[in-house]
Amino acid sequence: MSEEHGTAGEHGSPAADGRPGILCLRFRRIDGGPPDAAGYAGLLALLGSLTPLVEAAPPDGALADVRGALRYFGRDVQGLASVIRVRALALHGVDCAIGAAQNPMLARMALRRAAPGTTFVVPEGGVAGFLADRPAAALDGVGPATARTLCGYGLDSVGRIAAAPLATLQRITGARAGRELWERAHGIDRSAVVPNAAARAVAAERTFPRDELDRERQRGALMSLTEELGARMRGEGQVCRSLAVSVRYADRTGYATLTRSRTLREPTAHSAELTALAYRIHDSFALQRARVRGIGVRAEGLGEAERAARQLSLDPVDERARRIEAVADRLRERFGPRAVMPGRLAA
Repeated sequence: MSEEHGTAGEHGSPAADGRPGILCLRFRRIDGGPPDAAGYAGLLALLGSLTPLVEAAPPDGALADVRGALRYFGRDVQGLASVIRVRALALHGVDCAIGAAQNPMLARMALRRAAPGTTFVVPEGGVAGFLADRPAAALDGVGPATARTLCGYGLDSVGRIAAAPLATLQRITGARAGRELWERAHGIDRSAVVPNAAARAVAAERTFPRDELDRERQRGALMSLTEELGARMRGEGQVCRSLAVSVRYADRTGYATLTRSRTLREPTAHSAELTALAYRIHDSFALQRARVRGIGVRAEGLGEAERAARQLSLDPVDERARRIEAVADRLRERFGPRAVMPGRLAA
């Protein structure tokens, strides 16, 4: 197992340039899939044996505040991350990639730079250098529309955003959003690791009995997954802000996994909108005749439906579809999940 250390510059925000002590972890079985429910619970317990500050991010991730554990065990963050990876592999047969940084936002960004079986660390004093060449969309809260707006002003990287005056960012994106954007571009994240926090994402996956070449069957699996996630979120009074689609397919070296995510035009749990976005992401892979073994969908950025703003629609077809969906949810709750389903899935 290798270690990879982030190479960052010497200057950064004092609030964000302390000793790295937040870990963001992504777990993977040896075959590349996420752990099952029992295995995931065991991995959370493993982290809990090192620190009480563990926030689950099912089905395959977690955040852990290990600053106290570093002092208790007398290790640096790379050493503690190595202990976690060795124990996860030995006890649960699961490998993991780990991002380590000074706060949750930076740890999530570091994780994106970590290959399976490695730890990517944003070093003390290196936040500005780590962030400088990241694209604007890499920052939390910057979706495609905001990124396009920022790029229109030449602010296409986090380094350029950080160099811009606060007042300029506020004129472009608004007072509150501009302040948050300025802070994040300087590596400042005021959130904390919250033990037993409500899930920020829900996911589901389908594995085909054999490599599947039929694009329509792949899309059928996507529809089944988005219907499942939509019904689950509506039942729990939640909406999501973005959707990620993962496709596991055969290539010359075995199996590879591609994952892409996109932000919804507004937070929703409406299955039709989730399905439409999942189809667009699936099309963007351009896999053509790829032999697909599995497909997964992850609804991210969960929030309470009651607090989510919804743009009023003048489309009677959309309003009718939402009313039918509400009736179908009540029937499924009473008679089971397969009581009502799209005709394409019932065939």
